[in-house]
Amino acid sequence: MVEKAKDDANNNQATGEERGKGRGRDGAPGAVWFREPQRRRRSPGLSRERIVATAVDRLDREGVDGLSLRKIAGDLDAHATSLYWHVPTKGDVLDLALDEVFAEISLPADHRARDWRDVVLVYMRELRAMLLRHPWAASLAGTRPLAGPHALERSEAVYAALTRAGFTGPTLAATAAAVSNLVIATAATQAAWAERSEVGSRDALRGLVTDRQELYPTLAAHLEDFLGDWDTQFEIAAQTLVQGLAAQRTEQ
Repeated sequence: MVEKAKDDANNNQATGEERGKGRGRDGAPGAVWFREPQRRRRSPGLSRERIVATAVDRLDREGVDGLSLRKIAGDLDAHATSLYWHVPTKGDVLDLALDEVFAEISLPADHRARDWRDVVLVYMRELRAMLLRHPWAASLAGTRPLAGPHALERSEAVYAALTRAGFTGPTLAATAAAVSNLVIATAATQAAWAERSEVGSRDALRGLVTDRQELYPTLAAHLEDFLGDWDTQFEIAAQTLVQGLAAQRTEQ
């Protein structure tokens, strides 16, 4: 039985590599979206959907470092080799889990008829809320292609809104990137602070700047603003970006 399980896993890996040729290396970030779907073996009670849901739960509890196919199999009371028929690599699991949480981003049903500024701001707030619910997703969103169906559907809405605003060509792509990157960067920073005692970290930083205010006079003079609450800072940043984009559109 052990030898057969090893043979099955090896055969499945070889099949994935063959189908992945010319379409991105197996295990490379985003490869799951560009590889031809493999034929999955029927497994009682096991499906890609269950595996992804279990992966999201484990990522929420232990982060990326705590994720492995073996641990997911244990959570599902399944043999690890049976997972390979549904998700050949850990990279696939990460991409699938990331796209799964993008489904939580709600946009107005009439977003194509809404003012573009409203759509962009709703998207930014919703994206931030999702990333804060799933802190691991903030780091992945900045390092892996957002090429899954849920992420692409949200990108389509943002691109459509910015196109209605009059942005085109490289400016359109750069503008859309600025919208997402602002949210991802601020959420990743907040998530990093949350991993330690935020109160203790803020007190330590406050003491450091105060003790060395001759080196950091501007920071010391505006210390409480510098250490302001995350929600207020994000809302100001989002509004400033959208207002800047509106002004740029007017000047074109």
